[in-house]
Amino acid sequence: MSLADELLADLEEIAEERDDTELGNEQDDDIEEVEDVTMEVDSSRGDTIKDIATLRDSQRLKDVRQQILHFQDKRTKDEVNGPVEADPEYQLIIEANNLTVEIDNEINIIHKFCRDHYMKRFPELESLVPGSLDYMLTVKELGNELEKAKTNEKLQEILTPAVIMVVSVSASTTQGEKMDSDELSRVYEACDMAVDINEAKSEILKYVESRMSFIAPNLSIIVGASTAAKIMGAAGGLTSLSKMPACNVQVLGAQRRTLSGFSSAATNPHTGYVFYSDIVQATPPDLRKKATRLVAAKCTLAARVDSFHESPLGEVGRNLRDEIERKLDKLQEPPPVKQAKPLPAPIEQSRKKRGGRRLRKMKEKYGMTEMRKAANRMTFGEIEEDAYQDAVGYSAGQIGKAGTGRIRGPQVDNKTQVKISKSLQRVLQKQQTYGGKSTVKGRETSGTASSVAFTPLQGLEIVNPNAAEKKVAEANAKYFSATASFLHVKDK
Repeated sequence: MSLADELLADLEEIAEERDDTELGNEQDDDIEEVEDVTMEVDSSRGDTIKDIATLRDSQRLKDVRQQILHFQDKRTKDEVNGPVEADPEYQLIIEANNLTVEIDNEINIIHKFCRDHYMKRFPELESLVPGSLDYMLTVKELGNELEKAKTNEKLQEILTPAVIMVVSVSASTTQGEKMDSDELSRVYEACDMAVDINEAKSEILKYVESRMSFIAPNLSIIVGASTAAKIMGAAGGLTSLSKMPACNVQVLGAQRRTLSGFSSAATNPHTGYVFYSDIVQATPPDLRKKATRLVAAKCTLAARVDSFHESPLGEVGRNLRDEIERKLDKLQEPPPVKQAKPLPAPIEQSRKKRGGRRLRKMKEKYGMTEMRKAANRMTFGEIEEDAYQDAVGYSAGQIGKAGTGRIRGPQVDNKTQVKISKSLQRVLQKQQTYGGKSTVKGRETSGTASSVAFTPLQGLEIVNPNAAEKKVAEANAKYFSATASFLHVKDK
């Protein structure tokens, strides 16, 4: 092979790898668009259930059940070696997991067929028994004989006693008509088909759960075997799932619904298989989105552990699930009760107190006098005399008990004496000197005294008080003057 041929072969391989990578990314990013339309079944015609529901007798279901039996007999508890995608049983698990979704849709179709035909006999039964499989089992037991609903023993294994009581009462008052044998046989055939297909679903789920514990034990412990198989199928294998970030694992299996103009308020966008797992649905509705993000992150870690075939007994997955449950419980805890904290002890700093001579004088001025101290003192064992007749028990204390029998005047303390300014002293002195005093016969009287005096010699006598004061002043100036000299000096 020449050099040019080798270069062309290398370029072709690179182009093929790039195309495969782009195709895988498109499959991961694309979200399937489905219309929110319920399949309508035309049950007004006289078709049998085999013309409408064909999954039970299909070759696909038979092949899957045969392969399940083959692998159950061939491999029981072998560990998976190498890449999971290379295992032949891996594709069977993916196919069986997808088949369970189709079985659920098939059961809903059969339920609608039975409901439309049996409504002629017992129209109230649809509202009394809402479950699709329970409804069909109840129809198979009742048939045309509704009066035996209360005494039917097999019906007690399907419904609760309260529901049986309501069904029996409604059956006695129903307005339905009896069905002919051909129509009733078609209803029985549909019920048998639903029972058979439900048994096939249980068998498939049991197998998927048993094998997922060996292929991806840690992932199955976190979200369950059925959800783990759906995630692996949507991601393109366990290896692709281990390389995928948690934000993409969260939206695996999401469907963009075209509601044809209806409101999208009740839809949950960006919700896939992880959102509908048991561990997420067990949380309150307001915490499910947080739980989905948490579970998707742990699923990525568990898928990486399973891709390297570590922890085959699921210890890592069990630890991750315990961590998820602890965090979800922490989110659901009520907030702690706010306790009333007492105020901290105030930091009392020593206040600056004023001291000195001025403060001591102020305290002495407003202090207790000696007279008040003496009034507060009492002699023990001595009967006191009441100071007032209307105040019994109020005495003068130790005042006047020095031996004289009279109340002593209070001792004047210069410290507690009221201070008078010098200007006020001068005003008071002038008032005392020039206060309108009059003198009658050499005595000082008040200014209101009359100048008319009664004498024994002359009777009425008018006295000039100013003349008397003038004489006193002259005498004072003559004898008591500070500047006057001696009046008489004796010679030696």
